[in-house]
Amino acid sequence: MVTKGKRKEAELGTSSSTPTRPSEPRSAQTSPLVYARVAGFLLLFIVLIAPFSQLYVPSTLIVPGDAAATADNIGASGWVLRLGIVSDSLVFLIEIVLCVLLYVLFRPVSRTLSLVAAFARLAMTVVQAVNVLAYFTALLLLSGAAYLTVFGPAQLDALALLSLDAHQYGVYVWEAFFGLDLAVLGYLIFKSGYFPRILGVLMGVGALGYLTHSYGSWLYPSSAETFAMVVGVTAIIGELPFFLWLAIKGVNVQRYNERAQQPR
Repeated sequence: MVTKGKRKEAELGTSSSTPTRPSEPRSAQTSPLVYARVAGFLLLFIVLIAPFSQLYVPSTLIVPGDAAATADNIGASGWVLRLGIVSDSLVFLIEIVLCVLLYVLFRPVSRTLSLVAAFARLAMTVVQAVNVLAYFTALLLLSGAAYLTVFGPAQLDALALLSLDAHQYGVYVWEAFFGLDLAVLGYLIFKSGYFPRILGVLMGVGALGYLTHSYGSWLYPSSAETFAMVVGVTAIIGELPFFLWLAIKGVNVQRYNERAQQPR
């Protein structure tokens, strides 16, 4: 009995003296540089594909105030509108990924503001997705389906143009959310310490452009073309430098880790 008791004590002593397995080292986690580069390339990809649906499709198919001419354009080049739908869908799918990546990149600065930016961008994404239904509606109205015979040709043309005009107002809605997102991102970039502050200032300029286009087009629809020029210039000046910085330079990992270890 004594021998068994001593053996159990020895086993307990040995197990208690065995060092526990250390937790996974921090260096094994995904580097913020990876998140930054991926986000940068995704943002640049959006820059390449988004103008097709946002600029080329409306300018090619829509004749302002002329429903019959617009319907003729869609009838002859319906594939353009369908490609616009594909382009929009790729954009809002990528934006979902960007919501997460940008949140991770700026979480060390402020978890609260990073969440605000992420939710604002996610809200924009939802509006973009719903807004694609306006393009589908226009295609359905001009599809020549038998159940549409209760409407006259002129009525169908007018309804299709109305749907396309509604799509443009949907753009103004998601631009308001996007302006909020860029304004918060601009502040986070400026305060981060691991991105150049000038990029935050420029992002603020981009935010102002989107908000001006959104609210200006609601309040003064006759000046929508002028506001569109404003947002085009401010978007290039405000957003593109940050996109290129993410894709080429990434992020200062040392300063990012230092900021992440600071109490917030």
